[in-house]
Amino acid sequence: MKILHTADWHIGKKLHKHSLHPDFDFFIDWLCNCIAKNKVEVLLVSGDVFDLANPSSEARQQYFKALMKLKRLDCKIILTGGNHDSPAMLNAPQEVLRELDIHIIGGLPDEISECVIPINNKENKTELLIAALPYLRDADLRTASQGNSYEDRLEALRKGIQQTFLDAAEICKTRYQDIPAIAMGHLFAAGAETSESERDIQIGNQAAFNALQFGDYFNYIALGHIHKPQRVNAAIPTFYSGSPIPLSFSERTNKNRILLLDTKIGWEPQSLEIPVFRKLLKITGNLDSLQQKLQELEPRSGLASLIEIELKEKNFDSNKIYELDQLVDNFKVEGYEIVKHRASFENKISGSGELYEEKQQLEDLQPLDVFQKLVDRQEEDEDTRQELLSAFNEILEDVHQSKRA
Repeated sequence: MKILHTADWHIGKKLHKHSLHPDFDFFIDWLCNCIAKNKVEVLLVSGDVFDLANPSSEARQQYFKALMKLKRLDCKIILTGGNHDSPAMLNAPQEVLRELDIHIIGGLPDEISECVIPINNKENKTELLIAALPYLRDADLRTASQGNSYEDRLEALRKGIQQTFLDAAEICKTRYQDIPAIAMGHLFAAGAETSESERDIQIGNQAAFNALQFGDYFNYIALGHIHKPQRVNAAIPTFYSGSPIPLSFSERTNKNRILLLDTKIGWEPQSLEIPVFRKLLKITGNLDSLQQKLQELEPRSGLASLIEIELKEKNFDSNKIYELDQLVDNFKVEGYEIVKHRASFENKISGSGELYEEKQQLEDLQPLDVFQKLVDRQEEDEDTRQELLSAFNEILEDVHQSKRA
């Protein structure tokens, strides 16, 4: 049996207000060809289907169109919810999609057995099990009786994740003896290499899960949440497929891929590199250097390359900021678009704080970053500091969950 593992589609994503709608369409067309060429029977999408908990009507339309394109290939599709997704929104068409052999697990159900999906072969015999575990929220993992200190909460989350996977493994073992099984998960594993576009989860990623605690029952674990493709140190093959398209400029050098499993050969996946549909360019230097680099760009066709510019000068000069703005406003080369620009100065004006060090836009600031800077300015011991950050992360998670409701 052939299985494809992908994750972190983030449908509806905008990169500095620039829609990545066409990028995802190109990916889906490529994915359909890949599934047909390799005769794939099962497609796994490990969380963060959408970029927002309440996606736009355009994003929802793109999602359903993608599912219909994939369904025409006679491939079983299993999607799980991620930390960006609303379980209720994903689950809403659950019963209808199941009739089309598309299985959606938006959030952890009351009965974990509902996450175990048997995959039958042409003879209608169960050949494979998928433990489709979605993103596990704090409320799924710990109770009020498990302690209130910062370390207690971290440990409760780690144990909760471990127990959920062990429970799923036990159901597979007892109900379907001697049938190979794959687990899906959406979490932050210890040691994983992150990028700018992932939202911190489970107390700001502090509850990093040691993948060795997955155990050795599952034959493969298909992870989502981390956008850079990578293997995780575990007792069994455990991989992040990564996102199919770059979602931030920090991901511009990623080799985006999907992972292909052929159970007749084994459980080590084959990496299938996804074509680059759109280039992301980051250009840095002083004003003269920036001007020269922009002039050297050759016109190109296809999706416009997006450019992030950072002016770096030694001494602060307000005229430099004005000239940078003018350079950006007057830039016109076919096939390119500047979507972000900022200025930083090595020697800032005395007493100016961070104001003149870097020209930031509001959309660049993350709530946790702002709060962390505020905490860093306070004279608190490390325990108090961690308690404050933990409490703030819980408030953030509550806000995200209320938006999903």
